[in-house]
Amino acid sequence: MTSSEQYKRQIMNDLAQGDAEVLDDAPMTGQEYENFDDFAQRSTHNERRQLFGRSLHPDQIPSSQMEPELQKAIAQIKPNERDDVAKAFFKHLKQRGLNDRTLEQQLGLSSHNPNHMNADDVTKLASFAYHSHPDIFQEVLAEQPGIMKFLSNPVVAAVLGIAAAKWLGSHRK
Repeated sequence: MTSSEQYKRQIMNDLAQGDAEVLDDAPMTGQEYENFDDFAQRSTHNERRQLFGRSLHPDQIPSSQMEPELQKAIAQIKPNERDDVAKAFFKHLKQRGLNDRTLEQQLGLSSHNPNHMNADDVTKLASFAYHSHPDIFQEVLAEQPGIMKFLSNPVVAAVLGIAAAKWLGSHRK
């Protein structure tokens, strides 16, 4: 196991145990999570959106670090989950007036149909949203949090850990 994976695992374990700093601007839930999958299943969409909204932004994590992480993460999710991620990106981008066929051409995607997109296509779509529409990127991850467990970069894990510490709760008393 790499030090990056160990670091990420330690952050997630600390968060699951409620081992987090108490920070004034964070709502406290009092919930404990066994692991990231438990967090992704039991947390609400709004809670995830707040967490990811604070931490997943080009100002926090440079694109040069986020893009390779997205590529690795998207390659590891199941094909049906990847389709769901692509559908969510297209849905939100369409609400901004961006047509799926235009995005296909602009980003060099192999298809505008989410069911026919490969991992590279979904990565291009995610990277575009991260750069150009960070709020959409955050919203899609709140809807589809499974990608997050595959991010391994220590900077990404640290930023998420800090944000999660703000959000997830306080020390045990």
